[in-house]
Amino acid sequence: MKKILILPLLWMGITCARSEEDAPPVRLAIVGLVHDHVGGMLPELAKRRDVRLVGIVEPDQEVVAYYADHFHLDPSLFFPSIEALVAKNKVDAVATFTSTFDHRRVVEACAPLGIDVMMEKPLAVNMEHARAISAAASKGKIQVIVNYETTWYPSAHRAYDIVHGQDNAIGDLRKIVVCDGHIGPKAIGCSPFFLKWLLDPKLNGGGALMDFGCYGADLVTWLMEGRRPTAVFAVTQNFQPESYPKVDDEATIVLTYPRAQAIIQASWNWASGRKDMDIYGQKGSLWLPNRDSLFMRIGDRPEARQAAPALADPNADSLSYLVAVVRGRIQPSGLSSLDVNMVVTEILDAAKESARTGKRIDLGGDPSR
Repeated sequence: MKKILILPLLWMGITCARSEEDAPPVRLAIVGLVHDHVGGMLPELAKRRDVRLVGIVEPDQEVVAYYADHFHLDPSLFFPSIEALVAKNKVDAVATFTSTFDHRRVVEACAPLGIDVMMEKPLAVNMEHARAISAAASKGKIQVIVNYETTWYPSAHRAYDIVHGQDNAIGDLRKIVVCDGHIGPKAIGCSPFFLKWLLDPKLNGGGALMDFGCYGADLVTWLMEGRRPTAVFAVTQNFQPESYPKVDDEATIVLTYPRAQAIIQASWNWASGRKDMDIYGQKGSLWLPNRDSLFMRIGDRPEARQAAPALADPNADSLSYLVAVVRGRIQPSGLSSLDVNMVVTEILDAAKESARTGKRIDLGGDPSR
């Protein structure tokens, strides 16, 4: 890539500062290719001017061969380790597509190097890993971002504004119901590289409960403004043992708050793909059937569609957000933030323990809120 030297220009007392568009691209490395969501990022990177892919770390040569061939990637992009990559190329940020279990390893490798990390959801397999990630990020003074598809849904952000706006349109929150999932990772054709760890209870932390329960836990925690629930109760089942013998494929999680309740339904058994949410307040309700649609009902009035404007930079997509974080324009907050996702991990950990024991897990929460 040709380098352009831009010098400050002084004319008639006006300083023409370098614009955001003129800033050098963020030098991004991808660590891991075994999460199928990487297939969405690679073609997007080829179209961006604000991000430059400087290397890919993947030790499995079968995986490397597949992606190099499928996406026509230059062999010089591939490295066996983070250490080998940074020894040759400067890296500003890492997007990791490893197993969830390996998120901790990636952050602990990047933190001493001052490299910010964005990972695919969820944050960690358990609270032990989550605390280690948080400690490493704090010590290395790096940012950790957790990427969820639903973070970039205009309908979700419009719903948040309605719930927490000055007019408090639907009143105080009373119940949130989040449904996420599809017909199952094997049925939708996930790659063998993905399935190898997704169906391993150690590497994924669980099954559908982790894979799709994290979406609901993230959205609910955000809507509840970061509050921890007072209690968690969960039930998991296995309706497809022939396909998923080691992990759950069906999970329902109930979160209790002092004045509200949330129900998270995570499943690999839906007849179709789902990422939808219902939000109920004292005065009305919201229905979010998909990323762009939002309906509101006040009392017994007819349901009415609400505008859900497209999200603006830097909240339009994960790469725009990462660029803004690396350049210091914003601090991670809300759905992507480490603080919210520490609560998400605590919820998922408690849900797994509740499902295992059949008992409600009391977390304490904040009784004043």
